[in-house]
Amino acid sequence: MGIGERFASWPVVRQFLSGDPHGLGTAVQSPRSATLTPRTRTADRVVPSICPYCAVGCGQRVYVKDEQIVQIEGDPDSPISRGRLCPKGSATRQLVQSPKRETKIKYRRPYGTEWEDLSLDQAMDMIAERVLATRRQTWQDVDEDGKPLRRTMGIAHLGGATLDNEENYLLKKLYTALGAIQIENQARI
Repeated sequence: MGIGERFASWPVVRQFLSGDPHGLGTAVQSPRSATLTPRTRTADRVVPSICPYCAVGCGQRVYVKDEQIVQIEGDPDSPISRGRLCPKGSATRQLVQSPKRETKIKYRRPYGTEWEDLSLDQAMDMIAERVLATRRQTWQDVDEDGKPLRRTMGIAHLGGATLDNEENYLLKKLYTALGAIQIENQARI
C-alpha cells in the first residue's frame, strides 16, 4: 500500500473525499464494522424488565438468546425513562453474567478467617434463629412505670431504594409483627 492509499484510508480524509464531512455515513465505516451485526438482532426474544438499581424504575428491554442475556437497552415505551438508562442501568447485564458474581451463600463464622459455603436452608434457619433470639433478648413488655410497650429495640430495618411501595408495605407488616419500631425505607422518589 502506497503512501497515497494509506493517507486516503484515514477516517478524516475519507470523510472529506466521500462527501461526508460530519462523519455520519459510510465514511466512518471500516471493512470490519460493515460486517458487524447488532446483538439485538440476533436475540430469540425480548423481555420487558425494570432496572434494579434505584427507586426510579427505568424500563428495560432485555434481549435473550439461548436463555442468555445478550443486551440490555432502555425501553422507549416506558413512561418513566422513555428509552434512557444511566450507566449503571446499561450495565445490569453484569449482575447476572459477570464471572465474579457469587452464586453460593457465603458465611464467615465469628473470628473466622475463611468463608464457607452454606445451603439456602441452613442460612435461612440461621437468620430465623438469630432474629427470634434477638427479639427474645431485647423484648420490652412494659416501661419503668408499668405502661405497655410490647416492642423490641434490638431489631431495625432500613429498606433499600429499589423497593417499591408494595414491598415496603409488606416489610412494615413483618417488622411490626416482630415488635420492631425502627422501620424506615428509601422510597422517596
